[in-house]
Amino acid sequence: MLPNRLAASLAAGSAMAKKTNFLSVNQKQMPPHTTSSHKTKRIMILPTSFLILLMAVGCQFTQAYADDGYRLWMRYDPIPDSARLSQCRNTFAALLIATGSPTEDAIKNELLIGIGGLTKGTIPLVNSVDHDGILVIGTPQNSPLIASLPWVKEIEALGPEGYSIRSIKMNGHAVTVIASTGKLGELYGSFDLLRRIQTGLSVTDLAINEQPKLKLRLLNHWDNLNGKIPNGYSGKSIWTWSPTPLDESRVRDYARANASIGINGTVLNDVNANSLYLDAKKLKRVQEIAKILRPYGIRVYLSAKFSAPVVLGGLNTADPLDSNVIVYWKKKADEIYALIPDFGGFLVKANSEGQPGPLTYHRTHADGANMLGNALAPHGGIVIWRTFVYDKRGGGRDGDRTAQAYDQLHGFDGHFASNVMLQVKNGPIDFQPREPFNPLFGAMPKTPLMAEVQIVQEYTGEGKMLVYLGTMWKEFLQADTFAQGPGSTVTKVLEGQLSPQKLTGMAGVANVSDIRNWCEHPFAQANWYAFGRLAWNPELGAEDIAREWVHMTFKSDTETEQKIVKIMMESHEAFVSYETPIGLTHLMGHPSHYVPKPSSRMLYHCADKIGLGFDRTSTGSTGIDCYQSGARDLFANLKTCPENLLLWFHHIPWDHRMASGKTMWDELCLHYQSGVNWVHQTRKVWDGFSGTIDPEQQRLVAQLLAIQEKDAEHWRNVCLTYFQTFSKRPYPDHVKVIPEEGH
Repeated sequence: MLPNRLAASLAAGSAMAKKTNFLSVNQKQMPPHTTSSHKTKRIMILPTSFLILLMAVGCQFTQAYADDGYRLWMRYDPIPDSARLSQCRNTFAALLIATGSPTEDAIKNELLIGIGGLTKGTIPLVNSVDHDGILVIGTPQNSPLIASLPWVKEIEALGPEGYSIRSIKMNGHAVTVIASTGKLGELYGSFDLLRRIQTGLSVTDLAINEQPKLKLRLLNHWDNLNGKIPNGYSGKSIWTWSPTPLDESRVRDYARANASIGINGTVLNDVNANSLYLDAKKLKRVQEIAKILRPYGIRVYLSAKFSAPVVLGGLNTADPLDSNVIVYWKKKADEIYALIPDFGGFLVKANSEGQPGPLTYHRTHADGANMLGNALAPHGGIVIWRTFVYDKRGGGRDGDRTAQAYDQLHGFDGHFASNVMLQVKNGPIDFQPREPFNPLFGAMPKTPLMAEVQIVQEYTGEGKMLVYLGTMWKEFLQADTFAQGPGSTVTKVLEGQLSPQKLTGMAGVANVSDIRNWCEHPFAQANWYAFGRLAWNPELGAEDIAREWVHMTFKSDTETEQKIVKIMMESHEAFVSYETPIGLTHLMGHPSHYVPKPSSRMLYHCADKIGLGFDRTSTGSTGIDCYQSGARDLFANLKTCPENLLLWFHHIPWDHRMASGKTMWDELCLHYQSGVNWVHQTRKVWDGFSGTIDPEQQRLVAQLLAIQEKDAEHWRNVCLTYFQTFSKRPYPDHVKVIPEEGH
């Protein structure tokens, strides 16, 4: 069943989605591809007169049932090309793998299912190389065959998560080898091979050496004990904290999906943490989850409430320098590791948006982070301290939110314990559709920084809009910090190329839920996939990642796949154009971040009769001074500041001439219109895919694009009508603005 399909089909005629109440209900699903039993869907509360129509539509969809999206990018459908099918059958005719550990058993099962499905056959297990076409997997420790390879030193250099895939002769027979020094390397190498088969890459003459560029590759879940996910736009949490049994099959499939793209850690709960997650009963459930995830190389982490010593421990303070507080956290760490020996550590949101923290007790962020780090250190755990801090007690300049994290934290560079990382959002505000890179990147060379990006589309269209975020993340990763001169990209900061770091990493706020297709919008799956691939290697290309995902997801002809990739690559820029072009930011309403509300966001756009934009230069907030000199000079100069960030750093007159020769007002209007035009054209292109891709997916995306078009028009209408009250200028030709009632 398609998630939210009934709401989509009836909301398509207008921008009514934002005016309609939604609720979660349990509905019986069509036959699943696996044994998972979670079934949460969203339907629209509608007048009774519509219900008969909905029942009829639902029956029609049931009859047209095809692929419901549960399998994600791991569909393993038979290879359609007969020549390639024959080649893969011959190349992978049998499997030789050391078994016995849970990870090796998981590898074996994945390959038997994956290769078996792709080649429409049954893959036998063998224990010797006595014919061609054997896939040999192992480590020098568990396989004499691997230990005898002349290139073992190369394998060792790749580390326990790295791997080598090679086509070689062994005992005189042509075989394929996946070799690593660790079981996780075997796992990642196996998924790499399956991806190569699925995407049509060569499976012969292989000579691949791979290892992750970042050590920690984490999903952050913002899930709560009641199953609700704040700023989640699909279903409820896949974790169950009540006495209800855990859905082990779904959690295992979640682990498979993450392992397939190299994710190796999961933070189970919301950063606005509830202390009860550290309660003994809840830790038993964490232990159950960890046991399921462990074979797939995924360690569990918890968001810790800084005030837990008061809430759970009965203390009268959570002061990080208080001896009783220090003892409390050490005992809590001992308790956790007794249950979960490979527990990853704590993620902490402190002194931000009302959360308690060390500043509450007149201590520093370093005091708080280091106290927790000392408690975890004997067990090998780490503290991930979020830099999303908004508390005036931490100091910093007033009036510019973008400078607060920098002002409060950069002075503590080198003061954090060796097992403390700072988790820094990609931009300095809050996951906006476009922001410059956060100035902390490049400003703290003695401190390991983990990038935090948002997979869930809180500000980029929720579960309704097709927005591929791979291009946005690449823009961030390729941004030049100038920390050590030109070319000092964010990627180099994260990888420790500029300043060697013991810990490196990237975190993504997840949009995974219990509905059948996991993420509501089919293309939201692409963002989950893209995050994993970029966290493994930030140097990969967004288009290459999109092409992989499309090929594994839609299984269509080459021309159709190319068109879908083109849509994905254009989607983010189009979205920015009809919501926050030329560097505008945070025009969204509150509490919903989906609807336009520029009239309530004057602090961010500063519109007046002179012009538009936030002056962060020396004549304004001076927020631009947070950047290293090369970046600061680039942004401060109107001639060199990228136009897509112009209104972020400068207050620009309405008649300012842009690079196109048009006035800023005309350029602004044309951006809004071009974004709407893109959605309109994309709807037409997508309609042409009927009959060339899976009918369930085609129908659902078509319905969602209809919503996206109307809501893009709504953004254009509301924003330009509002800004025109300041500019007093007419709309340029080809810009169609329809004033809406109430705006």
